[in-house]
Amino acid sequence: MPTKLKLADFLERHRGERHLVLLHDYPDPDAISSAFAHKLISAKYDIQVDITYTGKISHGQNVALVKLLGIDMVPFRSDMDLKQYQGAVIIDHQGNTIIDILEALKAAGVPILMLIDHHEPQDVVRAEFTDIQKTGSTATIYAHYLKQGLREMQKGAKDDVALATALMHGILTDTGNFISADADDFHSAAFLSQYSDPILLGQIMNQSRSKQVMDVIQRALENRTVVENHSIAGIGYLRSEDRDAIPQAADFLVNEDNVHTAIVNGIVRDDGQSEVLSGSLRTSKLIFDPDEFIKEVFGVSADGRYYGGGKSMAGGFSIPIQFLNGEPNEEFAALKWRLFDTQVKSKIFNRIGVKRNPIESK
Repeated sequence: MPTKLKLADFLERHRGERHLVLLHDYPDPDAISSAFAHKLISAKYDIQVDITYTGKISHGQNVALVKLLGIDMVPFRSDMDLKQYQGAVIIDHQGNTIIDILEALKAAGVPILMLIDHHEPQDVVRAEFTDIQKTGSTATIYAHYLKQGLREMQKGAKDDVALATALMHGILTDTGNFISADADDFHSAAFLSQYSDPILLGQIMNQSRSKQVMDVIQRALENRTVVENHSIAGIGYLRSEDRDAIPQAADFLVNEDNVHTAIVNGIVRDDGQSEVLSGSLRTSKLIFDPDEFIKEVFGVSADGRYYGGGKSMAGGFSIPIQFLNGEPNEEFAALKWRLFDTQVKSKIFNRIGVKRNPIESK
């Protein structure tokens, strides 16, 4: 495929440089494994790669993936020396949740060199090299790169076993264990199976849910409203380290009888007390378009950027709270949550054509 051959040429032109890979906030296995692949592929061209992210690595499987495979990643800090990099690479997203980082890179004179993703085009940033493919995972794209020889894979080699196992995990999680996989995903998995370690993969994937995650799922169950086969749940406030519980709760709710789409949202508060309204959507309806739905429901920011988007069967959104950030007391916090929860439900009800008072919905 010509795109992959052009990628080799592009990396060759940047031989010997140092690049910063930017993952979306709270990166998932697809993002983590794809960044790991990019780092190992880049090493062939003497390109040094650092991987950074915002948010937390908190999901049990994500923690196991990073620790068991020894994937080096660092949280992004505002005091990072960005001028040491000759370019930045965006993987498994298109910049929607890292606007502040993009602005910091621009101020430091660091260009966006590459954008590799499988979500619907978001038109947030421009990169010198872009490869956006409509497939089940970004890990699938990187498996194609490997299959075409951008890195020579060797059976039993430690790094290659770790890489293939990580990418297999990325494909599995982003396709719902192949439920929403396409032909490219299956072909990539078949290729990776020659090098991956199934026992190690099982150890990564068989992580029990923490008490915090179970508590969030319980809150989602207690507060869900089901209308027109949509299950909508507001879970209130949660710590940034528990943010990964939101998509897990959505995964749980979408399995209820007579529900084809689940939307779970809450206010995520980080250590600095800044707050973001964060949510996840999951659907089992094949003709449902999460990207279109989220964009229509939540719209754009003042500078014209969408608050979220999606892919086949899943999506997410993240909206900074800004002026109402923080809470002087519990009464104010409860009032603020009720306001945001009501507004989210109102927007969703309008989108699906339901006339219902969200304040009275249970």
